[in-house]
Amino acid sequence: MSVMRKRTLNLGMVWKMLFAAFLIPHFSFLISSCARMGQPDGGWYDDDPPRILGSTPEDGATGVTTRKITILFDEYIKMANASEKVIVSPPQLEMPEIREAGKKILVELKDSLKPNMTYTIDFSDAISDNNEGNPLGNYTFTFSTGEQIDTFEVAGNVLDASNLEPVKGILVGLYDDLSDSVFKTKPLMRVSRTDGRGRFVIKGVAPGEYRVYALQDADGNYTFNQKSEMIAFSHKTYSPSSKPDIRQDTIWKDTLHIDNIIQTPYTHFYPDDIVLLAFQEIQTDRYLLKQPERTEPNRFTLYFSYGNPQLPQIKGLNFNEQDAFILESSQKKDTLTYWLRDTTLVNQDTLRMELSYLMTDSAGVLFTQVDTVDVLAKTSYEKRQKERKKEIENWEKKQEKLKKQGEAYDSIMPPTPLKVTYNVKQQMDPDYVTTFEMPSPLTRCDTSAIHLYTKIDSLWYNTPFEFHQKDSTLRTYEFITEWQPDTEYSLEIDSAAFVDIYGMASVAYKQGIKVRSMDEYATLLMQLSGKSDTTVVVELLDKSDKPLKQVRASEGVAEFFYLSPGSYYMRAFVDRNGNGRWDTGSYDEDLQAEEVYYYPKAIECKEKFDVTLPWNLTGTPMNLQKPGAITKQKPDKEQQKLRNRNAERAKQLGIEYVKRENVKIEKE
Repeated sequence: MSVMRKRTLNLGMVWKMLFAAFLIPHFSFLISSCARMGQPDGGWYDDDPPRILGSTPEDGATGVTTRKITILFDEYIKMANASEKVIVSPPQLEMPEIREAGKKILVELKDSLKPNMTYTIDFSDAISDNNEGNPLGNYTFTFSTGEQIDTFEVAGNVLDASNLEPVKGILVGLYDDLSDSVFKTKPLMRVSRTDGRGRFVIKGVAPGEYRVYALQDADGNYTFNQKSEMIAFSHKTYSPSSKPDIRQDTIWKDTLHIDNIIQTPYTHFYPDDIVLLAFQEIQTDRYLLKQPERTEPNRFTLYFSYGNPQLPQIKGLNFNEQDAFILESSQKKDTLTYWLRDTTLVNQDTLRMELSYLMTDSAGVLFTQVDTVDVLAKTSYEKRQKERKKEIENWEKKQEKLKKQGEAYDSIMPPTPLKVTYNVKQQMDPDYVTTFEMPSPLTRCDTSAIHLYTKIDSLWYNTPFEFHQKDSTLRTYEFITEWQPDTEYSLEIDSAAFVDIYGMASVAYKQGIKVRSMDEYATLLMQLSGKSDTTVVVELLDKSDKPLKQVRASEGVAEFFYLSPGSYYMRAFVDRNGNGRWDTGSYDEDLQAEEVYYYPKAIECKEKFDVTLPWNLTGTPMNLQKPGAITKQKPDKEQQKLRNRNAERAKQLGIEYVKRENVKIEKE
């Protein structure tokens, strides 16, 4: 057992300083009319958490038969999200009743108590005082229905397997049943929940051998039975143990100065360094997410939960479906867009069709589902005609005004042009890939109408290039050439180079391009070790953890060229199937997600410099790899906010604020 000792600001000292700072000058004013000193408004903020005065039954009691627990505090308290944060072990099939009542917390367990069982009620950070919201911290109440308390603890971290982000609020539990099927057949035995750092501590563990699992439990049954639930699993087993240890507790005067360091004996529980990598399985249950969507009159879209090589069959009920569509599919074939070729169908407000597609039944088996659906245009043909008529009238008024002013005008309204998006930069990197995005499918793409000129000694020369449709896309085209550093180009495209299926043609386009000089770039080489696998893909990241460039390591080296000066971060993953992207895992297939690693600090790149860095992918523990600057899931900082406010109050008073941490001292 332990007792709690608090050290707080010396109030006697505060009153003496207040007297010296304020009362003496005010008294002097009465005698000699000296200038008065102003006093800042307000007082100290309470940044002490509530203290536990006692409980019924006592914390750590044995032979407990009651299912009602009362915990008494020294001040009024409140609980936040008790249904989400408070965890009872062993898990309760019926939700316990947990509520605050003034200075008390009342817990009533609904399930029958199991004999010879240690129960833990983990309140996490749900408890705080009622006034300032000071959190009690990770508090766990323990009792046993038997003659002894199981005291072992198992601790570690849960990280998102895709990006090593700490996973907050996920359940972590133990099984003493070491069979591979237990995660789907039995509820977790003892559970905890991760905090804002992804940290978990499972308490009240009996001696034995266990497996550890994580589960983002969607239905509250403590069993993995939905693919939408994030999970983590491992075949590794753990046998909890403990030993006496010494910890150094630092007593701070302020954020910069140490007041004292106390050697504190404590019981060190093992294992305390488990790392679970959580992932969400691919959703293989196939169904139509919603009714076909026709936001624009010339196309409609089908959204499926999961793709399938066998595409839906469409039979028109009020139109002829033969050669009626051009299909645009997403890479995973889960989003299918049907472009209407014929303007007669475009102008038809309702397309009634019979839709046949594959979906899964309750057993996960594919079968053919047939639906009759009406696909309605978001904007009716009549309304579109009115809008078009108004547009023509406005154009005619504008031309008439130009005519009266004696300015140039058009007698015939020009056709609506095809608005191509040219992803072309005026300042370009040598490895930049230029793309053209078409607003609708094309019937004509005239590459002879595309021209690229290079400026050499004030003269312009034709430059070869490649132009083709981007893989697995319908409306994106790539413009590829060998861009030379420190060189000027001119990209010129004639009118009507692109014509879509509705006869709309593109207008002429011209863009000057300057490729930056090599002196403006840095080169970065990462020398990889720690993994013998040759399928490592390395990604260069910006400050928001977003990939900027991706390369496949060759002979243990990842090379990045044409880097602008700045700070970068680095991530790598083992591309087991060679598809160039990170893939998740599968519990049924006993397949972990592809391993992800982070270089543990920022990389500074300067122009004209080549940087070569060694990187042992496994040299840093997984939970310490991702740099804090790009970690989005941050620990809770409510307590620190209160201390910062008190430090500011002390600064206003002209005194030193001393806040010492609570120190747990073992009884001798």
